[in-house]
This record gives sequence, structure tokens and C-alpha cells, in this order.
Amino acid sequence: MRLSKMVYFCIFMALAAPLSLTGCSKKKAGDAAAAGDAASSSAAEAGGEGAGGQESLETPEGGLNGQQGNISEGRTSGPLLPVYFEYDSSKIEGDQVSRVEHNGDFLKQNADKKVRVEGNCDERGTREYNLALGERRANAAKKYLINLGVETGQITTVSWGEEKPLAFGQDEQSWAQNRRADFVFAE
Repeated sequence: MRLSKMVYFCIFMALAAPLSLTGCSKKKAGDAAAAGDAASSSAAEAGGEGAGGQESLETPEGGLNGQQGNISEGRTSGPLLPVYFEYDSSKIEGDQVSRVEHNGDFLKQNADKKVRVEGNCDERGTREYNLALGERRANAAKKYLINLGVETGQITTVSWGEEKPLAFGQDEQSWAQNRRADFVFAE
């Protein structure tokens, strides 16, 4: 009897040992460099200067329909619209201003609706940095809505950082879709 327990223990250890030697995947060298760039450019955030490539966030003519080449509408609850941000920025600029104003008009006309503003980032940068940036994005949208006259009690915020990407590509188009604030109806 004692021998069979020993055999079972050895079999268990033989199976468990390889599993315990596996670990989480490491970030690629390019990701580490991007994380360093993001961290070093956080001081530039205060001045509104981004540290990455500049791609247009202007809404394509004909609207956003999620087709190839267009930014999709994120996880935002209709008829609200998501707001997209430049790289390493929480500034609401360009035609993104009209999107926040559209959301503000809707919420003022529907005072019974509550919305959660969800700040999102692309995968570049550390997890902690992206959570903080997502929080700044969500709070920037919330502050803008409050300045438009939306009641503070209608809005909550959360940062998902890089945890809920919309696009999984490793290109500017994908990263641009992931740098957003979604507006989701809350219960």
C-alpha cells in the first residue's frame, strides 16, 4: 500500500513539475522600448504633446461603420458615441469634441440615464501607466460632460487600461481604435 502511494506521488510530481516551470509570456523588446517612451513622455502629457506618430482621428465621410479602414464604434451604447484620443494623450480634440457634445446633449435630455465612461489604451506602455492614462481619459470625458451641464450623478468612470482592446493588430489602425473612452449605459 505504501509503495502505491509513493508511485502516485512520483507520477504527480512528474506531471506537475513541467507545469510549474511554465510562466507568463514576456513583453517583446519593442514593447519594452515603447513602455519607456510612454513613461518618458508623461511630462509632455501636461502640455498636450503626444510622443507617438500622428494619425488622423477625424471621422471618415459617411460615418464610422467598422469596415476595414474605418475606426469602429467601440463598446459604446448607442446612440452615444465613443471618443478617440491621440497617442499618450487624454486631451479631447478635433471632431472628438462634437462626439462628447452629442453625448452630453443626449444625457441632458435623458436625465434618468446613467453612463459609465470607460477609459481604454493601446497596448504600448506598462500596465500601470495604461491604467492611469485610461483613468485620465475617462475623467477628461466626465469633466467635459459636467461642463456641458450633465448631472454629476449620471456619470461614473472606470479605467480598463490595455485590458479590453477592440482591435488586436500591431499597427497604428489597431492602436488608434484602442485609445478611446467608451460610454456604456449603467444600471
